[in-house]
Amino acid sequence: MVLRKGGTAAAAAGVVAVGFIGLVTVGTYAASGAPQQSANRAALSPGTVPAAYQAPIQQWGSLCPEISPPMLAAQLYQESGFDPRAQSGVGAQGMAQFMPGTWATYGTDGNNDGRKDVWDPMDAIASAATFDCALAKDVAGVPGDRQANLLAAYNAGPYAVTKYNGVPPYKETQGYVRNIQAMARSFTAPTAPVEVSQQSSGAIYFAQTKLGTPYLWGGEGLPSQNGRFDCSGLTQAAYASVGITLPRVANDQWYAGPHPSRDQLRPGDLVFWATDLTDPRSIHHVGIYVGGGYMINAPHTGAVIRYDKIDTREYIGATRVTSDGAQALPGRNADGSITAPSRPGTTAPESPTPAPANQPAAAAPAAPTSRAAVAAGPAPTGPGQTPAKN
Repeated sequence: MVLRKGGTAAAAAGVVAVGFIGLVTVGTYAASGAPQQSANRAALSPGTVPAAYQAPIQQWGSLCPEISPPMLAAQLYQESGFDPRAQSGVGAQGMAQFMPGTWATYGTDGNNDGRKDVWDPMDAIASAATFDCALAKDVAGVPGDRQANLLAAYNAGPYAVTKYNGVPPYKETQGYVRNIQAMARSFTAPTAPVEVSQQSSGAIYFAQTKLGTPYLWGGEGLPSQNGRFDCSGLTQAAYASVGITLPRVANDQWYAGPHPSRDQLRPGDLVFWATDLTDPRSIHHVGIYVGGGYMINAPHTGAVIRYDKIDTREYIGATRVTSDGAQALPGRNADGSITAPSRPGTTAPESPTPAPANQPAAAAPAAPTSRAAVAAGPAPTGPGQTPAKN
């Protein structure tokens, strides 16, 4: 991306290079964490879902006490990347990835047009919430965190949750519950200052060492690429240097943590640009904030990694990267489809014992490891970027 009015600030670079280290090491910002609103009272963070889906996710995410708009948004992103046209290889359909048999039971007319259409995003959002709340009712008598039990039932089936009196001891199911609840924090509007990342100074230090390196479209810093990067290749490598694995493309990195406001930006935050400020699927560029309104930026072909101003026309917001947030994100395949995340050393869940005749059969979709990849939103493109790498 060519950042408008974002030329190299040679005179300011020295000030920024010294000043942001002071911000990181001295600690000008004392944060007490980011408490979230409880249950279905939590509001969506602006810009985290496409504008057309903001109101229905907020509405249907409050359908029952066990779910919340951010949790519902996290599930929809996990399933399809908010793509209403998504279809998996095993037949799951639409934004919420319903199998036809499950849709026949839980399909809901979310926009009151007289039809229950799995391809209609308003119906898919309503149906996902309806299904979640039905699962919550199925496991309402199980002790423990009711939202965690619901998510476990979504992944492994209600009978497994009832059998084990809580989240079953399946690594895949436990990982799914952690991932959705961690990802939900990225979709939650902060009600207090967002905690400063402990890894931010190390990520900045790595990016600093790359200043002056020529930009390479699709670059990941490999020896075969002469150590060159594109924008998200640089941010991915910077956080990899401190032990955090980010997705490869910018619009996926957007969901790697909570979103501080412009006046709450701190060094190490990732800053993003989009062609449509109402739709995060159009994010196409990312940099690493260093303080004072500047970032370290791998801008475009023909330029070098440098300091640039962040206040330009297509600035959409920022993300404060967290380990849990990054680990919860689904992966993206070369064709643009996404796959659910897995944790190192995890295995697929055991097959739960079939439900007795007097109990409902597990109605949950297949576990993430067995669910076929689904198409995500339109892959971003821009000067110096490819659909798969930006």
